[in-house]
Amino acid sequence: MRQPATRFQQRGISLFGLLFWGVLIACTAVVGMRVFPSVLEYYTIQGVITRIAKGNPATVPAVRQEFDRIKQVEYSIVSISGSDLVVSKDNDRVQISFSYEKEIELAGPAFLLLKYQGQSK
Repeated sequence: MRQPATRFQQRGISLFGLLFWGVLIACTAVVGMRVFPSVLEYYTIQGVITRIAKGNPATVPAVRQEFDRIKQVEYSIVSISGSDLVVSKDNDRVQISFSYEKEIELAGPAFLLLKYQGQSK
């Protein structure tokens, strides 16, 4: 005949363990939901400047005008404008770089500061 399970043989999660993991997962999800749009914006900007650099524009104002034109169409770019781009030449190829900071409010006086930088490939 089988013995009933004792206290030391039982497995599971306690109520406090469940609450701890629930709060931890919820906080991580909230931070992730606030950061995700900012990361998408960064990758959109990176793609735009790479596309502009492949076109090899002749002048710096042409690069900035093209970026501002694309920014009007691309609704997710709000952190930088064409005047924030750093344009240089490297072996007759246009190199475009950018950097910016994004503050994300978490709760009350707590903010998350993200620093983005990138350059054309």
